[in-house]
Amino acid sequence: MAKRKLTSRALAVTMARTCAENRCRDVTVLDLRKLSPVTDFFVLATGTSARQMRGVSERAVDAGEELGQKPFGVEGDETKEGSDASRWILVDYVDVIVHVFTPESRGYYDLELLWGDAPRVDWRRGWRPRAETPPAE
Repeated sequence: MAKRKLTSRALAVTMARTCAENRCRDVTVLDLRKLSPVTDFFVLATGTSARQMRGVSERAVDAGEELGQKPFGVEGDETKEGSDASRWILVDYVDVIVHVFTPESRGYYDLELLWGDAPRVDWRRGWRPRAETPPAE
């Protein structure tokens, strides 16, 4: 049987669910396919702390690897002079770019407004968070 190719939409939905399962707030997926030649989807999420944001970005990389995807790059997860200075972490899968912001940075950059014409993707349809999935009998 032939292996099905993972679509960029499926990867974006997986990344959104990964962010939500790892305690991000206000997770949104923007469909940029008709608006940008650079990428297909943005996944936007708000983290609760620098440590949590780094954990989410690492989990996004792991979730991608589980699907056979390797990120082109991860930016913003380094600490500045030993402090927890991360305000925006980006995980770039080329067709899907995951943005994990602090609440202040998300408000400042306001990508939802900048890409206001982009349709939103319903990433919750059919989803049951892992924490709420009943254990197998």
